[in-house]
Amino acid sequence: PLPSTSHFTFRKLAGCTLFITGASRGIGKAIALKAAKDGANIVIAAKTAEPHPTLPGTIYTAAAEIEAAGGKALPCVVNVREEQQIINAVDKAVKTFGGIDILVNNASAISLTGTLETETKKVNLMMDVNVRGTYLTSKTCLPHLRRSRNPHILNLSPPLNLHPMWFKNHCAYTISKYGMSMCVLGMAEEFRGEVAVNALWPKTAIHTAAMDMLGGSGIEKQCRKTDILADAAYCILTKPKSFTGNFIIDEVLLREEGVKDFDVYAIVPG
Repeated sequence: PLPSTSHFTFRKLAGCTLFITGASRGIGKAIALKAAKDGANIVIAAKTAEPHPTLPGTIYTAAAEIEAAGGKALPCVVNVREEQQIINAVDKAVKTFGGIDILVNNASAISLTGTLETETKKVNLMMDVNVRGTYLTSKTCLPHLRRSRNPHILNLSPPLNLHPMWFKNHCAYTISKYGMSMCVLGMAEEFRGEVAVNALWPKTAIHTAAMDMLGGSGIEKQCRKTDILADAAYCILTKPKSFTGNFIIDEVLLREEGVKDFDVYAIVPG
């Protein structure tokens, strides 16, 4: 029989501090809740402090869920377009929890529109949030990550594939997401041996409030739950820092980890 303390042995992220952008809902919150079950500290760096008219959840409702799941939560109002808000939240995180072990760059803006249909303000938003926000949050967290025993940066961004099909329907969005992926490419090499830097992307559409807005009614039938990304993120973040520079697809990684039943992740099994 396993020793009586065995359930602690598997709490791999216990006591770790995760700084997660866009963690008030969706994929960011799912990753936060998975880590919270281990007893992790979660910095919820997101901009929704007041309830949104159409999107569920605020940094405070997310904090309550994280605490209920067994973690410690620090809700911080952070719009990643504002560098000072990032700096303030990182300082607060370090004062509260003593450091930062993991950064998840999840905050993202999306407009799946063609070049002529994409308003300049939407282009600016995607570049500011996806590329610049990811870059600045990484830059601000890195001095603290370097002091951690097993530091990780995880960007929610796709494998770099320059086939025109990925650009032709939404050029601006693809450029912005590939900007996040190029941060992985560069920083993984720059901080090799010090900080792991990886990218995670879903194989299928994931059902979130954003997906409902993009896809309209009935879209959830084609989607998987956010749990699949939370489980894949957990696998990555519990690996040693030598696991770096990888562009990971959720299902591929979970199959390698021995998961066989993917129906559990389907909104509509089958």
